[in-house]
Amino acid sequence: MEVKDEGLFYGREVFRLIKKEMIAMLLAGGQGSRLGVLTSKLAKPAVAFGGRYKIIDFPLSNCINSGIDTVGVLTQYRPLRLNQHIGIGIPWDLDRNIGGVTVLPPYEKSTNSQWYTGTANAIYQNLEYMEYYHPDYVLILSADHIYKMDYAVMLDYHKACNADVTIATIQVPYEDAHRYGVVIADSNGRIKEFEEKPENPKSNQASMGIYIFTWEVLKNALRSLSQEAACDFGKHIIPYCHNCGNRIYSYNYRGYWKDVGTLASYWQSNMELINLVPEFNLYEEFWRIYTKNDRTTPQFISNTSHVGGSIIGEGTEVYGTVEHSVIGSGVYIGEGTVIRDSIIMNDCKLGKNVNIYKGIIAENTTIEENTHIGCFDEVPNRVAPHIYSDGISVIGEGSYIPAGVRIGKNTAISGITVASDYVDGVLPSGENLIKGSDGI
Repeated sequence: MEVKDEGLFYGREVFRLIKKEMIAMLLAGGQGSRLGVLTSKLAKPAVAFGGRYKIIDFPLSNCINSGIDTVGVLTQYRPLRLNQHIGIGIPWDLDRNIGGVTVLPPYEKSTNSQWYTGTANAIYQNLEYMEYYHPDYVLILSADHIYKMDYAVMLDYHKACNADVTIATIQVPYEDAHRYGVVIADSNGRIKEFEEKPENPKSNQASMGIYIFTWEVLKNALRSLSQEAACDFGKHIIPYCHNCGNRIYSYNYRGYWKDVGTLASYWQSNMELINLVPEFNLYEEFWRIYTKNDRTTPQFISNTSHVGGSIIGEGTEVYGTVEHSVIGSGVYIGEGTVIRDSIIMNDCKLGKNVNIYKGIIAENTTIEENTHIGCFDEVPNRVAPHIYSDGISVIGEGSYIPAGVRIGKNTAISGITVASDYVDGVLPSGENLIKGSDGI
């Protein structure tokens, strides 16, 4: 995006006004509670994806591929790992003297200090950051979606419509529309109605949580609603702009987009990467996805192994069988082990003769020999059926599973477990085993 350096003269002093055409504000502070134990120790945008990436890599890569070189990342829940991953933005070419990536956590103010209480409240608390760049437009993004989008094309559409606000939208199944903000637009794309998560949606054209605001319109809305409790874009800012008569347009996106806010959608989107013709292509040079990756060692696939239709990360050693699975970096898979339809994240150690079906195993987990995961008939989870479902077995980061146990479907395990935690060596389907304070 265009940068100008304009000199303002006041007496003998020269003040520099940095001018950016469009900056991005990336909302990355969410807990992601619907991912259960996967987010007990880190924010959802820092969760691994596709054997190599973090979820936040996708909007960050979209920004630099779209020519946006100034990105504010708003963090809150368990930000350490996310901050370490972003660093100064080198992998995304966002280590800039003017602009670049800036992490924006809540901070102590002289009065009225508070956490971010809503998406719009978080943006409001960073007005000073945005004003520093004197933008013409502000792009609002969520850090927990998987997609590729050229935001420059969306900006061109915003300008062509002479819009005050442009909302990126996508068609979703009608049965899912109640989970989103839905829009009704006229033949020119101008939005006539907007409903946030309606019980009976009138449309299946859903907001993607991606907005372009003309700066003065956004600034006015944020200041006018600054006292609104838990101020949110869908619930408050968009209706306010509509009531003010602002020109609000729908930008219809037709590419791949996945909200990985549930374990089922997270598992499914990973599995879609390894289809014969993947819906979402990570291998094209035209629109690369960048990430921080310090691995230098290659994979090792032994003569005792079999790998079919899978992603295998750098530094991983495979001595067993891997079928239709996503395996991260630095993983050890012992001889006789069989993994199917599963996600194994970085630095996990799997002993001999382990059997995993439809599992999600978080980073730095050790599973000892002769353990079976994904056994028995499917039963609804007893504690959190809205989280642990679809027959998926989930093991949280840094967990330890002793030898010889059998773990059912729709289960969750987190922490260092021992043999006596498993009655007769079994965790039945629909049960949780949480050690420590990692929650549900």
